Amino acid sequence: MDKKTLIRLEKLNQLSLTESEEAAALDFFARRGNQAEALNGINTDDTERMVHVMPMTNVIREDKQSKVFTRDQLLEGAPESMDGYWQVPRLVD
Repeated sequence: MDKKTLIRLEKLNQLSLTESEEAAALDFFARRGNQAEALNGINTDDTERMVHVMPMTNVIREDKQSKVFTRDQLLEGAPESMDGYWQVPRLVD
């Protein structure tokens, strides 16, 4: 990253860095760039691709339709009901 890009990012993120903070940021990104270049130099052609470090198993239950409550049981918990539906106070005029 160069100073011009850093200044653009400062403006974009509404930051105001001091000279020493700018120097530290430029040094940080320069080191990260060197690390990325070093990683790109490693031959990974024979390496199997991996999404997760640990093996993962789907533990979601099967989606089955079931009728746990009857309409009458559900209406018992309603403050008021009308024609088989919950009746609630009007919130918006």
